[in-house]
Amino acid sequence: MLRTNFNDLPILLVQGQVRHSRGSQAYRHTIDGEPMTLPATGGITYNAQIGDRCVGWAADHLEPGVTMRNENEDYNAAVQGLSCIGNVAIVRSGDAKGARGFVTGKHGGCEHLLCYFDPETLEKMSIGDTIDVRTQGQGMKLLDYPEILLRNMSPALLEKMNITEKDGGKLTVGVAKIVPGCIMGSGLGASTSYYGDYDITLHDKQICQQYGLDQLRFGDIVAIQDADTRYGRNFITGAITIGVVVHSDCILSGHGPGVTTLMTCKTPLIEPVIDQSANLADFFLK
Repeated sequence: MLRTNFNDLPILLVQGQVRHSRGSQAYRHTIDGEPMTLPATGGITYNAQIGDRCVGWAADHLEPGVTMRNENEDYNAAVQGLSCIGNVAIVRSGDAKGARGFVTGKHGGCEHLLCYFDPETLEKMSIGDTIDVRTQGQGMKLLDYPEILLRNMSPALLEKMNITEKDGGKLTVGVAKIVPGCIMGSGLGASTSYYGDYDITLHDKQICQQYGLDQLRFGDIVAIQDADTRYGRNFITGAITIGVVVHSDCILSGHGPGVTTLMTCKTPLIEPVIDQSANLADFFLK
């Protein structure tokens, strides 16, 4: 069993509201210059949840489940920075008051926090409903693996993931897909990985087919090769990042399914192994 500093991790409450869908009267253009207007971020998405496909929707940066945000920028920084994947989310107002779900992702740029709630709860929820998140996980360490850093990882998620200790100070981690670092786009170069995500670009059809990336799902655990996201997001040969897919593919250049960091190491101490059940839906809903 992996040893952590669990007893040192505080549980803090943050709060936000269900965010209205965002739109623009300006077109967005595909990589071939075609102008399009599509559903995008925010709101409540009824027919896209963790475990569902994230590629091929008639949408751009589609966020599964419920999107929440605090309109006070300082408070929203806490919502984004402290919340971890798998943290409990509780509806505190409206017809769904008292219902429980959990955090599934962080979307950078718009600074949205994404949550899963069951279909019955979604039917009762509306724009503006208040959601509490019981945050715990930032600052968690693997005591026997100091070079492997955790980001945005709740203790509940760490316990459920398929992780095995190996000789030589290495860990094997079950992932749904392996992603070459050379196709990572928007978010690359950010100064921190405690917030938001960065995107897997799917515009190179040969690489997409080679790695099966057209089969990506919301909530998939993925390994990004040559990706060091300990403090920012960098391409470094031999580094590796384990993350979770949080939003859909996109038509824009440099964009695609977003990945929030969970584990990262500058040296190859994490060995990914393909595990078809490496998805948040398999961990938390079955």
